[in-house]
Amino acid sequence: MSAHPIRRRFAARPADPESWIKAADAPPTDEAARFTARLTIDITPALRGRIKIVAFQRGITVADMLRDLLAREFPPTNDGDRP
Repeated sequence: MSAHPIRRRFAARPADPESWIKAADAPPTDEAARFTARLTIDITPALRGRIKIVAFQRGITVADMLRDLLAREFPPTNDGDRP
């Protein structure tokens, strides 16, 4: 007799669905969690490498470095940063 393989699930269901749903209403606890939009750009592998090296040399993440760069290049305006 051969044994059936054990099937593993991608994600387990929460034991208490109500608390799991309400957890989404909690405010973010870390700095990165407050960002809600993702920006995707196409760059060459060489440029990506240079960006990563500079971020590492500065002791910060690429995301933090690029957020600072974008904030500096595009400062808030008087209209409240409406899209």
